[in-house]
Amino acid sequence: MANRLQHTESCAVLIFVLDCTGIDLAVAQLICLPVGESMTDPQEIEEAFELIDDWEERYRYVIELGRELPDFPDALKTDATKVEGCVSQVWITTAEREGRLVLAGQSDAMIVRGLMAILFSYYGARPVGEVPAMDVNKYLRKLQLDDHLTPQRSNGLASMVKRIREDAAHLAAAS
Repeated sequence: MANRLQHTESCAVLIFVLDCTGIDLAVAQLICLPVGESMTDPQEIEEAFELIDDWEERYRYVIELGRELPDFPDALKTDATKVEGCVSQVWITTAEREGRLVLAGQSDAMIVRGLMAILFSYYGARPVGEVPAMDVNKYLRKLQLDDHLTPQRSNGLASMVKRIREDAAHLAAAS
């Protein structure tokens, strides 16, 4: 229900309206997250990876991307938002605003949070109906992440991709 609501200029009013209708306040805050304002563009990430030769420096860059993610409300850290298949604790939630995908998430591991930021940059603000068919693996291969992640991190990354695609498919079907 919350993901069908139109975004207004004043998130405070939207949150008040949602709160009065019984919608969880944390979900209301998610709908009000900025779409793409602080998110690094996927092309910028790709260009940064091309400029940085050393993989230790690339890892630091990935961690820095994770630090730029907005705070994730503790109220959204639930079994429903937890991503299974990750060694680290990972929570991802999605919503649709004006037909576009809004993502938020958290991880207890900084490198995973950075990988999440890369995925959010790639998928975020895209039309929800397009997301399930988008080939993120081609993009990740350009970044050469597949060659430099442990098998556990690769499995966790795949689990996050699967979760985002499934959520987007559900959002698209509901709209």
